[in-house]
Amino acid sequence: MKILILQGSPRANGNTAWMAEEFRKAAEATGHKVTLVNAAHKKIAGCLACEYCHGKGNGACVQKDAMQELYPILAEAEVLVIASPVYYFTLSAQIQAPIQRMYAPFKPAKVKKMALLLSSNSPNVYDGAIGQYKGMCTFFKFEDAGIVTAKADEQKTDATREKILELVKKL
Repeated sequence: MKILILQGSPRANGNTAWMAEEFRKAAEATGHKVTLVNAAHKKIAGCLACEYCHGKGNGACVQKDAMQELYPILAEAEVLVIASPVYYFTLSAQIQAPIQRMYAPFKPAKVKKMALLLSSNSPNVYDGAIGQYKGMCTFFKFEDAGIVTAKADEQKTDATREKILELVKKL
């Protein structure tokens, strides 16, 4: 399967980046083709709600930024993995922008499954991010492949790595 991991942490060596990299390694080891994109280090603006994409644009966004690099990868992906730290009870702003910009093509054409990787220094802060993820799965009719969370004492541990490996096996 072709897997796109959108990693939304600005911390290049942080906990979320570690989770995304562990997922990438495990998925590639089982024969999947994986593209890992650090969306936090790309210049991607949020949706303008201008509706150009659903009018004159025929599915193309009026904004010409780094999202243009992602659209072709997204169009071929069969699995979409969102990896984000939880900042103030929700996904990071850096991952929200590319999620919003998925509105232009309306639905990733080939995606059938979605997974979520979340990290936070605090426990019990995942509800908002998980709610958004589950809403996306329901709206787009994506299969929920699973969720792995890692709070402070679970980050970069063998136990979290095992949860990620189990998630990859479900694909």
